[in-house]
Amino acid sequence: MNELENYIKSFFGIEENEASKMLEMFKPVTLNKGDYFLKSGQQSKQLAFIQSGIIREFLFIGDKEITKWIAVKGYFVVDLGSFIQGHPSKSNFQALTNCEIHVLDQQNYQNMEALIPSWQKLEKLFMVKCFGLLEDRIVHQLSYSAEERYQHFFKNNKALFNQVPLQYLASMLGMAPETLSRLRKTR
Repeated sequence: MNELENYIKSFFGIEENEASKMLEMFKPVTLNKGDYFLKSGQQSKQLAFIQSGIIREFLFIGDKEITKWIAVKGYFVVDLGSFIQGHPSKSNFQALTNCEIHVLDQQNYQNMEALIPSWQKLEKLFMVKCFGLLEDRIVHQLSYSAEERYQHFFKNNKALFNQVPLQYLASMLGMAPETLSRLRKTR
């Protein structure tokens, strides 16, 4: 059983036949290190579930590159606003390692409602989870000190510190690379 199948069955708690219908709509794709899943300015026409590997979401603000998120095995990647509303993406999604992903295009996403009777409920549940993660991240950024953000992230993502360039982690945590280096030394 692959990660996507595990996720669908455990998170959504749906019947085997509905899970099978959902899984059939996803297509396996390989991204090589450095490949883009989506570039800023393009419309997001697909979403992906990471089977293996690491994908970084980042954008440019002026001449500064900001890492918004680093997604690993078991996470979805999508510019949701672009995917649902059709506007150009502001973000870039780039593979930091070789990745195996499962891709769902917009047409199959729209077909879910016809194939899976409980789709509206499942979609709402998924959106609530996405916004919950985002809300938690915003609270951490606004209320935790740099040291607390580092400790919380390190506690939950130790392996990333050996796989992802530290400047990306520092950017995602809202701190300068020098601050992250200093915090790592005091640990």
